[in-house]
Amino acid sequence: MRIAVIGAGGVGGYFGARLAAAGHDVTFVARGRHLEAIRRSGLLVRSPLGDVRTPPSSAVADIGELGPTDLVIVAVKLWDTEDIALRLSSADLGDPHVLSLQNGVHKDLILRSHLGEERVLGGTCFISAFIEEPGVVVHNNTLQKIIVGPYLATQATMSEAVHTAFRDAEIDTEPSTDIEKVIWEKFVFLVGLSATTAAVRRPIGVVRSNDRTRVLLSEVMQEATEVARASGVKLDETFVQTQMDFCDTLPATMTSSMHNDLEKGNRLELPWLSGGVVDLAEPLGIAVPRNRTVADILAPYIEGDSSPSM
Repeated sequence: MRIAVIGAGGVGGYFGARLAAAGHDVTFVARGRHLEAIRRSGLLVRSPLGDVRTPPSSAVADIGELGPTDLVIVAVKLWDTEDIALRLSSADLGDPHVLSLQNGVHKDLILRSHLGEERVLGGTCFISAFIEEPGVVVHNNTLQKIIVGPYLATQATMSEAVHTAFRDAEIDTEPSTDIEKVIWEKFVFLVGLSATTAAVRRPIGVVRSNDRTRVLLSEVMQEATEVARASGVKLDETFVQTQMDFCDTLPATMTSSMHNDLEKGNRLELPWLSGGVVDLAEPLGIAVPRNRTVADILAPYIEGDSSPSM
């Protein structure tokens, strides 16, 4: 399979390198020093499951440099989704299917609006990986899971082919017949984790052990769950409690990428997490005061805080 990976960070870099090691023709779209390093020496992934390195020159600077492609994997930050969708719509790549491994529920809505419903598969991933230095991605533990599924019956064959490609690359992969529900389930959890750890500025262990912030965590997820149900996604009545029980099993030091970005002064994905819950809830007439408050508290930091004003 000819695969283009848009974004060679922790997610795109890890899964793309595994697919390349399994024999697929993988090209990354990267930038800056990371791009230069991949062109020079390939992309190195360090992992407890075994290190892999892609061939040199396995990256390009722009989508327009890609040739005919069977599958495009989108693994950029959410704020780049619109731009990527526009560039994909105008690129001469043949007629590839597109699989986003980004966070949130807005990603596929944006991609489908520009590329058409037929071309966009549903998927989500579970992994902790990051760029350690240009040309090097570090996988933090053994979790490396992807769930993929079709939105339309006509996508079933391609969805199965993508599932097989990940499975053959020794990635923990599951097919889904209700991928929208799976994506929403992850979204609800991620909104809860990101909202509370970022607002409290502490890891999950602190959040869950304090009576008031534990209620905050539960209510943030409950609001997102109500939006999901109003959007036609059938989440179980016990879903939030199940997620709270899961939070109790997480390492006390675990936090969210949004909390990490906040601490580093980086741009935040807030508009597509708690802010996204607010935007989705408004036309549905659903009150989401907890998510709205989190979005308001963190609003000054959305564009980053590397040079705060006095």
